[in-house]
Amino acid sequence: ESVTERSLERETVAVPRPVRPQPRPALIGDADLEGAVAEAPSGLGQQLRRLGRHSAIYGIGGLVSRVIAVLLLPVYTHFLTPGDYGRIETLLALTTVMGLVLRAGITSAFFRFYFDEATDEGRRRVLRTSFWFTMGGASIGLALLLLLAGPVSSVLFGSSDDADLVRAAGVALWATVNYEQLTALFRVEERSVAFVCASLANVFLTIAITLILVVSLDKGPIGVIIGNFSGTLIVYLSLLDYRRDQLGLEFDRSLLREMNRFGVPLIPTALFLWVTNFSDRFFLVKLADVAEAGLYSVGVRIASAMVLLLTAFRTAWPAFAYSIRDETEARRTYAYVLTYLTVITAWVALALSLLAPWIVDLLAASEFEDSASVVGPLAFSTVAYAAYIVVAIGVGRMRRTQFNWVVTGIAALVNVALNLALIPAYGMMGAAIATVAAYGTMAVGMAWWSQRVYPVPYQWRRVATAAAAAVALASVGAAADDSL
Repeated sequence: ESVTERSLERETVAVPRPVRPQPRPALIGDADLEGAVAEAPSGLGQQLRRLGRHSAIYGIGGLVSRVIAVLLLPVYTHFLTPGDYGRIETLLALTTVMGLVLRAGITSAFFRFYFDEATDEGRRRVLRTSFWFTMGGASIGLALLLLLAGPVSSVLFGSSDDADLVRAAGVALWATVNYEQLTALFRVEERSVAFVCASLANVFLTIAITLILVVSLDKGPIGVIIGNFSGTLIVYLSLLDYRRDQLGLEFDRSLLREMNRFGVPLIPTALFLWVTNFSDRFFLVKLADVAEAGLYSVGVRIASAMVLLLTAFRTAWPAFAYSIRDETEARRTYAYVLTYLTVITAWVALALSLLAPWIVDLLAASEFEDSASVVGPLAFSTVAYAAYIVVAIGVGRMRRTQFNWVVTGIAALVNVALNLALIPAYGMMGAAIATVAAYGTMAVGMAWWSQRVYPVPYQWRRVATAAAAAVALASVGAAADDSL
């Protein structure tokens, strides 16, 4: 999915709609497609419980995946060299960027247009058009990496010796892009348990195949890449069979043009977000030194506990937000979601900030203790990103995504400018401040634009109070820690 969407919140009066619960069939065919779309229940409490339930389920799946990845790290580091890891990470970055471009925002458009349709025929048309467009884009990416494997290897690694790694990365790109589009159907159906089951099946198959290739057969980095796409490919092919009654040879060009008008502006949006997320480490290496970048990376890893929380919310959010058809109820719900999400993320960020010295001492060697200083700012930058996610939903609801890239582009420029200005003098703390400023710019900019497009009565005073109180307590805690 691309890295965009969402909205910020306040109160109004909800107009309840009748609830029409639909039973979930074990296998959903064409005739059952309409009933598979979760009907949004009326009432603010019911809406928030629904969002919380799905977010929690998605979060459990993500937590299991991350714990397993951490536990396997010693195994992989025993059989792979730092150079092997470098090549794998470089190809991962390449395929991530290619995936953002090849998807052309179709996943975000799929969520919006699916809920705009009121009939099973209309939803089936959105599904099939998205499916075949994604298949075509992924196949283009695969063909490019297969045909240009040698030149790509030479550009990335200085020789064509790693062409097979590039080809394997092409297959991984094809499998991942198609898999994520097909599993998005579970999300619009709000079948979070089914989504997590597919994800965990992918994880366990990937681990088993990778261990066989890397540990038993000593295949090195290509074993890691093949293991990763093998698990994804197996689950994807299984889902194709499961969804065979819903997929078919239907492709609506006029619908695709509308979806592209929605989704294509999200390509630069996602690329600017990528720059904001990763440019700080590049600037630290260039403007400070590798050791400073290493310390900062440890702080990033600890603050990434916030990312796990936010990823669970982001997975549930689009389908939940678009499924509310009544505009008054939608605005009221969005307002409260922003308030509650800000409270939760701000206080988790506060906890991470205060506990950072002990967490670093527990997880890292003594020479990494300075990493604790950047955990707080990085955690609070995620609070701003959470607000951005929520407020952007109004833009998506009105299909006015053409301005999103301007907001994220300005934030990326702020990030780069502050990195250049602050890192030479303040090192990794300068990079952390640049990150906070960039995400704050994104949140404020998107709130301004979204309110012009789709006004929502957000509870700004409560949002500001929750965030400011958490920041103040974190500052007091940091000052007290410094004085001890």
